[in-house]
Amino acid sequence: MNLYGPADVESQYVTCKVQNCTEANKGKPFPGYIDPNSLVVQDEYAFVQVTTGGRPVYYVSYKRDAFTPMKLPKYTFPKDLHVISTDENRVVAAVQEWNQNDTYNLYVSDTRGVLFTLALENVMSSMGPEGNVMIDLYEVAGVKGMFLANKKLDNQVKTYITYNKGRDWNLLQAPATDLRGHSIHCVLPYCSLHLHLHVSDYPYSSGNIASKDSAPGIIVASGSIGAELSMTNVTMFITSDAGNTWSQIFDEEYSVLYLDQGGALVAIRHTPLPIRHLWLSFDEGRHWNKYSFTSSPIFVDGVLGEPGEETLIMTIFGHVSHRSEWQLVKIDFRSIFNRRCTEADYQTWHLHNQGEPCLMGVKRIYRKLKPTARCVMGKDYSVTMTSESCDCTESDFEW
Repeated sequence: MNLYGPADVESQYVTCKVQNCTEANKGKPFPGYIDPNSLVVQDEYAFVQVTTGGRPVYYVSYKRDAFTPMKLPKYTFPKDLHVISTDENRVVAAVQEWNQNDTYNLYVSDTRGVLFTLALENVMSSMGPEGNVMIDLYEVAGVKGMFLANKKLDNQVKTYITYNKGRDWNLLQAPATDLRGHSIHCVLPYCSLHLHLHVSDYPYSSGNIASKDSAPGIIVASGSIGAELSMTNVTMFITSDAGNTWSQIFDEEYSVLYLDQGGALVAIRHTPLPIRHLWLSFDEGRHWNKYSFTSSPIFVDGVLGEPGEETLIMTIFGHVSHRSEWQLVKIDFRSIFNRRCTEADYQTWHLHNQGEPCLMGVKRIYRKLKPTARCVMGKDYSVTMTSESCDCTESDFEW
């Protein structure tokens, strides 16, 4: 399958067998032209958009079969649609309806990607630096079916979490204590945790939120505690159990990077001032040690990690003054570790939602490094996950 024609003019979708691709053997699933740049291919699905009578119609092909119109609920009138995820044999799509301006509704499909049901209304959106739409929805790496979303409710923006690809959503719970160990007395929904969910377009910054496939359950994000998401008094939070409990780790914004597949975390302060320190954690953010990475403070422009999830080497680049050349500081963390990890350094971790282990019909058990282990996992380590089927309940069935 391929898109046939200039991207900025008129495009046709044509099919043919590679062995005998002649003009006579080309198939055209659509009688006219498809909308330019509307072809999206992800996993088992292919999507195109065709405008008919001034209204967009969205089509899906499952396992490269015939295209079928995507069927949203009866009274849905979309003017824009973005495919968010195609994992777990389901399509998650963000749809902006005729009466929405800065929000989108989330829909989840059946296996074929044809029939959609509403999952969450009024998810916030914004325009990116390149003019692209950025939807406040974050798919957590390493945990299938887990999303965080910022929803607009009564003119307030709040952060919600789901573990079953949008079927059930809950407000994020605030940490039990603040950075100084003082109790945080919160009553939902007036006091909960709200996160900034944008990933960085700048390749040398971690953005507002980060997670890794190699470190399931660990999420680092900036945000605030209160009745809604705030752009002021932003602090840093971490979870090591996939969002069930959170801890505050810094009272200012930091870039946090994963070393050795998540076995260690590095934090560098976001500041317009020159700095010479970074912070390092070996226990999933519970404790942080302060290190000097340069003798003279520098204005940090970005951080670059060595290729590979297992990296223990990073480069900080910046400048001593606004008129100086770039300065590069290469940091090798290998000397901090004195041994390789052994089987005794790992533990099993059960994914759950506030104590409920059955998520999307299965119990998932991960093998991950113990927070107390200070060792190098290296290239040989890979995440292992086993699953066990749960007994079905009424909530596991759909109409």
